[in-house]
Amino acid sequence: MQSLEYPQTGRAAAAIPTCAGVGLRSQHYRDALCRPLKSGWLEVHSENYFGKGGAPLQYLEAIRAEYPLALHGVGMSLGSVDELDSEHLRQLKALITRIEPGLVSEHLSWNSFGGRHLNDLAPVPYTDAALAHLVARVSRVQDYLGRQILLENPSSYLEYRFSTYSEAEFLNALAKQSGCGILLDVNNLYVSCQNHGWNALAYLHGIDAGRVAEMHLAGHSRNLVGERGILIDTHDGPVCEAVWRLYQTALEIIGSRPTLIEWDAELPDWQILRDEAARADAYLRQEHEQAA
Repeated sequence: MQSLEYPQTGRAAAAIPTCAGVGLRSQHYRDALCRPLKSGWLEVHSENYFGKGGAPLQYLEAIRAEYPLALHGVGMSLGSVDELDSEHLRQLKALITRIEPGLVSEHLSWNSFGGRHLNDLAPVPYTDAALAHLVARVSRVQDYLGRQILLENPSSYLEYRFSTYSEAEFLNALAKQSGCGILLDVNNLYVSCQNHGWNALAYLHGIDAGRVAEMHLAGHSRNLVGERGILIDTHDGPVCEAVWRLYQTALEIIGSRPTLIEWDAELPDWQILRDEAARADAYLRQEHEQAA
């Protein structure tokens, strides 16, 4: 596969600092430039910037001049049995060349079959066959991009009956065999543990802390269908207190990591996002002081 012909910027990738960042959406382009975070970084969805030009890329390049940036993808469908989308990979590599992000991430999931795409990210079975399949695909992607990617633990609402690994065990094995890193989404962990009765503390102790390079925080909603209902990873509100407590526990067990506030729907004022990031920064500082 050949990458698109984007000019090289000559700019080195800016490392993502160990502090809180914000997921940037188009409604907040001007805010990010005119009311910048005091410190921190921004993350964008890769697929929103696959064009060769236009206002989104112009804003992104202006913002990249002021902030370290991370790219977070939702469309690679690594867990699918469909062939990897070569056009998707070409466009992602072109964007990486153009923006020089500090981190690039995707999801441990699938969302396509037979060329048809789902509107959600479906979990994979945690089996040896699925592990071998994902190791091969992740390795191919990293070889093509020429860099490591991070994989995010999914929020899930159903479990496969025939999984033979826990999710933490599966992520550890995938990271070890492919060389990828782990993006630990604390909200996803909380949602999945509540939905399936998993032990969140055991999960955090079981994950390979040395492979965790980033954390995510977000809001969720409860779907009241059924006796108990399920939690849905909606990203349409603030981080709840239970997730904040789980985040503090994750920092104690794993250590401080760059942490992103995700808010994708019902977007609030920019200041509210700044306030959420400030709270995460306070926990990061507290963990740093306790570890010193």
